[in-house]
Amino acid sequence: MKLFSEAHKTVFVVDHCPYMAESCRQTVEFDMFTKNRAPGIIPLAPIAKSLWTCAVESAMEYCRIMYDIFPTRKLVNFIVSDSRAHTLNSWGQEDQNLQELMAALAAVGPPNPRMDPECCSVLHGLVEAVEVLCKCTDYQHEARTTLMENADRVSNRGRIICITNAKSDSHVRMLEDCVQETIHEHNKLAASSDNLMQIQHCELVLIHTYTVGEDSLVSDHPKKDVSLVLTSEVHSVRAGRQLPAKLMTLVQQHFDLASTTITNIPMKEEQHANTSANYDVELLHQKDAHTELLRSEGKNMTPISCDHIKGKKVDPHLSNSNRDGSVKETVTLKWCTPRTNNIELHYCTGAYRISPVDVNSRPSSCLTNFLLNGRSVLLEQPRKSGSKVISHMLCSHGGEIFLHVLSSVRSILEDPPSISEGCGGRVTDYRITDFGEFMRENRLAPVHETRYMLDGNIEVPLEKAKSQLERHTRYWPMIISQTTIFNMQAVVPLASLIVKENLTDDDVLNCQKTIYNLVDMERKNDHLPISTVGTRGKGSKRDEQYRVMWNELETLVRAHLNNSEKHQRVLECLLACRSKPPEEEERKKTRRKREDKEDKSEKSAKEYESDKSWQDSERQKGALEREKDEVAEAEIIKDSPDSPEPLNKKPRVSVGETQPVEKVKGPVSLLTLWTNRINTANSRKHQEFAGRLSSINNKAELYQHLKEENGMDTHENGKASRQ
Repeated sequence: MKLFSEAHKTVFVVDHCPYMAESCRQTVEFDMFTKNRAPGIIPLAPIAKSLWTCAVESAMEYCRIMYDIFPTRKLVNFIVSDSRAHTLNSWGQEDQNLQELMAALAAVGPPNPRMDPECCSVLHGLVEAVEVLCKCTDYQHEARTTLMENADRVSNRGRIICITNAKSDSHVRMLEDCVQETIHEHNKLAASSDNLMQIQHCELVLIHTYTVGEDSLVSDHPKKDVSLVLTSEVHSVRAGRQLPAKLMTLVQQHFDLASTTITNIPMKEEQHANTSANYDVELLHQKDAHTELLRSEGKNMTPISCDHIKGKKVDPHLSNSNRDGSVKETVTLKWCTPRTNNIELHYCTGAYRISPVDVNSRPSSCLTNFLLNGRSVLLEQPRKSGSKVISHMLCSHGGEIFLHVLSSVRSILEDPPSISEGCGGRVTDYRITDFGEFMRENRLAPVHETRYMLDGNIEVPLEKAKSQLERHTRYWPMIISQTTIFNMQAVVPLASLIVKENLTDDDVLNCQKTIYNLVDMERKNDHLPISTVGTRGKGSKRDEQYRVMWNELETLVRAHLNNSEKHQRVLECLLACRSKPPEEEERKKTRRKREDKEDKSEKSAKEYESDKSWQDSERQKGALEREKDEVAEAEIIKDSPDSPEPLNKKPRVSVGETQPVEKVKGPVSLLTLWTNRINTANSRKHQEFAGRLSSINNKAELYQHLKEENGMDTHENGKASRQ
């Protein structure tokens, strides 16, 4: 079937009844553009447009954008309805321009307030709109002529946009029912006619407009199906500034248009010719111009709403919101200097016509005139960091302005990049070799017939292949630095067996052996192939590496837990091995025995005992307790009459002398153990002093021969006699 969408034929029905001559009550300053005003002259009073003027201007903006972007194959028929329907143009291409429509509307003139309201109705225009939709356009006639006897396969769809002032919701339902009945009657007539076409589908868009300051008597409702051939939607909009904004939103929805805002456009000010300011211009175009941009970036679309007008808190980056409360999306592109000429060639992937949103504004007019003079403007994506990316270009061809999409990725004419070059980003450590093995294991083979299994069930090879591919990809990291177990040769038996649909007893045994080997590796404290890319320092500790390895292995096994009951046995074995406490004491004993065997042949008994105290903190505690008792015994001896009086200064300790171990609570610190070991090693390097060997608690008594039998020092006696 030759399809023509609803956008191919659009019928505007504008109400021309007396109530459309009422003021919209939104004033416009009429005398604001007068530069040189003589003193004493009173400025002109502001004016207010009528509902008819607001409706006509909004409809003309809709048609202007449509004609700018789709000069052909998108047609508009304009109907004015009062006491009867007035069709202003036809489906012919020669009538599809704004000049013809504006001239016809000028001939009709504004509504007559003195006309009898009972004789006027918008129903005349809706009936005429259905009749116009049944007429064949030149493009449909060409398609029917090409198909000849299959002319019925050419579709006929259309859209009716009615701008009126409804009285209530029941009035709106009456208009919908009238359109539905009219379509049904005209389809019967078209079925028996060679010139008319039946309407396969029609979209009715009712826009209820009312004056500013009044409450709407009609409620909005989204698009709904009235019948199989008719869908309806209702919009209640205030006249003035909101009505053109609503039509601007509808034209984007009806023709699948997108918005692009050109920012930082340098323009010289009229008041100061040597200065310039930056302006923004919003353009409409087909949405296909953003396809490549969204594919590469994915985050350039900025949602824009009118919440900041209503007083709600919004993102400060949002701007240019719709005045009618709808949500709008735009892509922001930055003006790029220097500008280029049309002579320069660029690699473009598409060109789309554009239409300014505010065509009468000074920035839009300056940009349009600049481009029509043969200049081109490159547009770049605004980025916070990195090099700029030029993605679009504005250029005119034959008096029409186009938005060119520049290729910002690798050209299809070049050789395809290697996966190791990081085509998709900075990631380059892909598991390329493992992926090749994965493809070999899941290679498809042609099968010409369906296989029957032993139990009578039908086995479809394609479904079996899909199931196998799903099992192999449940957990399959793509990057080397994101996995540990797939970089270990010891895990290969388990990783290759766990993806099977059913496991045998031998498979379970092999998986358990793999788990036990990993436990033995952890006991031996073997090195794991942990990637250190992006880490600082020496990386994670060995215990942390094994914890990561066990977690990843458990994730792999749990991904295939529901395959069979024997997969559950593998998980139980894994959890049992992980739940065992670390055998730290056993490892310490093994390390002690190994070091003791190496040191026994070289060290004396005293050195052996010292090393034992270095390796076992509990024995050091016992030694500390014994030394504490000896200190207490020395204190008793010092307090006896035979002991000398304590001196104010501490005796100087010679090199190699070991200090008494301080009394501590709890386990001995590493510093104390290391100090004792160093002092013991230093004491073996020279012959021990005889006085220190016979000392008590590392304190030797000097001048023992000077003491008399009564226990008094002779030096003290001589000092007393002289006194």
